[in-house]
Amino acid sequence: MLQTTTKPPLTIRLCQPRGFCAGVDRAIQIVVLALKKYGAPVYVRHEIVHNRYVVEGLQSLGAVFIEELSEIPPEHRQSPVVFSAHGVPKSVPADAQARNLFYLDATCPLVSKVHKQAMRHQRLGRHVLLIGHAGHPEVIGTMGQLPDGAVTLIETEADAAKLAPADPQALGFVTQTTLSVEDTAGIIRALQDRFPDLHAPAAESICYATTNRQEAVKETAAGADLYLIVGAPNSSNSRRLVEVAERAGASMSLLVQRAAEIPWNDIAGISTLGLSAGASAPEIIVDEIIDAFRQRFDVTIDLAITATETEDFPVMRVLRDVELTRADMAFVNGAA
Repeated sequence: MLQTTTKPPLTIRLCQPRGFCAGVDRAIQIVVLALKKYGAPVYVRHEIVHNRYVVEGLQSLGAVFIEELSEIPPEHRQSPVVFSAHGVPKSVPADAQARNLFYLDATCPLVSKVHKQAMRHQRLGRHVLLIGHAGHPEVIGTMGQLPDGAVTLIETEADAAKLAPADPQALGFVTQTTLSVEDTAGIIRALQDRFPDLHAPAAESICYATTNRQEAVKETAAGADLYLIVGAPNSSNSRRLVEVAERAGASMSLLVQRAAEIPWNDIAGISTLGLSAGASAPEIIVDEIIDAFRQRFDVTIDLAITATETEDFPVMRVLRDVELTRADMAFVNGAA
C-alpha cells in the first residue's frame, strides 16, 4: 500500500509592494535598451543596482561591469558607458567628457533630487549634513556633488551628539534614499534638539519605495515565524527591511539572494512566513522562493497590499526610439 506524505501547512504573507522600484526598473531598462541600440559591449560603471542576479543577467546580454572609466580599452571608447542608479560624483561625468566617452546616466531621479537639495542648501549658505552610510555609492555620489568639506556625513545619533559645526545656525540636512525610516527620524530629532535652526530639505529624501516596503514589512511581521527578505548583502534598503521585520515582531528575519540560501533544516516547523523583496531584487527570484516552499509545504498565499505604486520614470530621450518588449525584461520579471 502506497503511503502519501502530507506536506505541513504554511501561510506566506506576501508583501505588495515589493521588489523593483521605478528607479531600479529604469536603470536596468537603460542597459537593456543601450545593448539593443548600440550592441555589445555596453560598459556599466559599478553594479547598475545592488543585485548579483541582475548583474549576471546583464552580463549575459553583453554588459561589461567596471569600477573606473580607465578600465574601458581604447578600442571601445565609442561604446556607451552607463552610470549606476546610485548616482556618481560630479568628477565622474567630467572624467567621461575628458576621455571623449559616450555616457548614459542611469541615476535614479529621486537620488538626483537629493543632489539638488544638497546643492540648494549650499547655495543658501548652509553647511550640508548628509544622513547615510559611509562608503555606500549613493553617499559617495551625493557628497561628490559639492566641494570637499561642504558636507558632513552623519551615520548615527552618536555622530549627531558630537557634531561641532562652525556655524550652528547655518545647517541643512539631506538623507540617503534607502535608510530606515525610524532610525533616520531618531537622528533628525537628535540634530534638531541640538540645532533648532537646522533646515530640512524641500521634500522628503527617503524615497517612496523604501518607505512603502518598510511599512509593508512592519504591518506583516507580527506573528511571523520567519521573515525572508530577498536582496543582496550590499543592498542598503534590503538590509533595512530585515531590521524592520525583527523590530516589528518576526521571530526570525533573514536576507537571502536565492532559494538555495534558505536554511531548510532549521525552519521545518514554521507555519507563517513573511516574504518581501528589496527595491533591487527581481520578481523572478521571489517566484523561485515561493516555488521552493511549495515543494516542501502546503502553501497558502496571503497577499498583503499596503500601498499602490504608480511611479514610472522614463528612460533618456536618446533611447526612446528602441522598443522594450516583455521578452527583453523576462530575465528579471519572468515570462508571465
